[in-house]
Amino acid sequence: MLFIIFYPDILALIIIYNGIGMCPELITDRVLIRGLSDNDLLAFSLYRAMPAVAKYQSWDENYSLADAQALLAGTDYASFGQEGCWYQLAIVDRKTETLFGDLAVHFIDEQQVEIGFTLAPQFQGKGIAYEAVKALLAYLFNTLNKHRVIAITDTQNSASCQLVERLNFRQEAHFINNVFFKGAWGDEYVYAVLKSEYQA
Repeated sequence: MLFIIFYPDILALIIIYNGIGMCPELITDRVLIRGLSDNDLLAFSLYRAMPAVAKYQSWDENYSLADAQALLAGTDYASFGQEGCWYQLAIVDRKTETLFGDLAVHFIDEQQVEIGFTLAPQFQGKGIAYEAVKALLAYLFNTLNKHRVIAITDTQNSASCQLVERLNFRQEAHFINNVFFKGAWGDEYVYAVLKSEYQA
C-alpha cells in the first residue's frame, strides 16, 4: 500500500506500507528510510567505530563488522512495532543507496516510542538527520497513531539537543549524574513530543 503525504520542507513523504508487523519504507526528497541490509553493514560499522560518533553512544570505538552483523541477525523486521523491541533503520540516499546513517526505534508500549539517530560525520550538517527524523515522526504519529515520542540525549550532545528542539520536542527532564557512562557519571536530557503537539 502506498501513501503520499506532502510537507513544506521535505516536499513529500512517501510511505510504502508493507503490512501489519512489517518494516515500512519512508521516502523523502533526498532519503530512503528502510530496514538495514547486509550491504549496509560495512559502512555502518565504520562510522560507528569513529570516536566522534561513538562518543555519546552506548557502543565504543571498537565497534566491528561482526558487531553490526550480530545486530542485524538479532533484528526481526517481520515483527516491526512489537512492544519492548528496538529496530534499526537505515538512512540512505534515495538515488544511490549510499548509507548516510541510521535511526533507532524503540516501541516502549502500545502508545509510546523512543527514537535515536546517528549520522556518519561526512553527512552531518546537511539537514539529512532533520529530514529523516521528521519523516519518522510523521509515520509514527500519522500512520501508526502513536501518542508520545521521546528522545534521550547526553546533555553535552548539543547537536542532538538542537535537532530535537527544532522538531518541537520539549525538554521534560534533566537527570544529574544518572548514568555511569564510559568511565564517568553523566547527565541526560529527556525530550518528548505528543501527537497533539506535533506539527508536520
